[in-house]
Amino acid sequence: MHVSMNELKATLRRCFEAMGYFVGNYEDAANMIIWLEKHGLDGLRELEHALPFIDADSDKPLSTVMYEDSTSAIINSHGRSALNCIAASVDLAHAKALESGIATVTVHNCHNRKFILKALTDCGRRGISVVAYWKNGASNVTEYTAAIKARARYPSYSEALTNLQASEEDQHSLTIICSSRVDLTSSLQNSYGNRKASHISALQVEENKTQSVDFGLDISDELWSAINQIGARILVENSISSQQGAGGR
Repeated sequence: MHVSMNELKATLRRCFEAMGYFVGNYEDAANMIIWLEKHGLDGLRELEHALPFIDADSDKPLSTVMYEDSTSAIINSHGRSALNCIAASVDLAHAKALESGIATVTVHNCHNRKFILKALTDCGRRGISVVAYWKNGASNVTEYTAAIKARARYPSYSEALTNLQASEEDQHSLTIICSSRVDLTSSLQNSYGNRKASHISALQVEENKTQSVDFGLDISDELWSAINQIGARILVENSISSQQGAGGR
């Protein structure tokens, strides 16, 4: 089915609010999904993969800083989705880069890391260059990287299938590098051991947005039904609260 971006955003906000995401977090989550989708980077497909698992995020501990100094930090996200926690990690890297010129933040136990692209874009537009790198899969690992230059409007994005092996920790980790002094860039080499390497330039990302803004977004009936069913919890809770309030007057 075909929906407007405003309609999709409102529905996603209700969905994540019903999942127990805090105010601000559910705004971030909705924006991350829509950003990927309208820039041709499969935000709704990523959501479809994540949806069966992220309802449990509210039962998991908040992200914990395991180590920190002036230029780096290590964060444990305790198995949360990037939709729920990654914007704060990018903000921490941004703040350290402003102070020290360059900063590295490593995030462990984080899922759905592709959603970081919206947070990277916001960081670049604030005048800080940033790169993110992560990989997924235990065998035939897929590598991913995204980058944006300082004051740029759009990031680049690359992925490649490799012959690497990865530990469980590697599969759920993410590295963020920010700099206020150097424009960072990244891509994955199409070389021995890397198969099907692909690169989407910042210009291509911009062109994808132009097309999606003009023509709107398509979403499967099944996914639309699923996020509306979750969001309906909020409508039920609000109705019950309203009735209880009215009865107490």
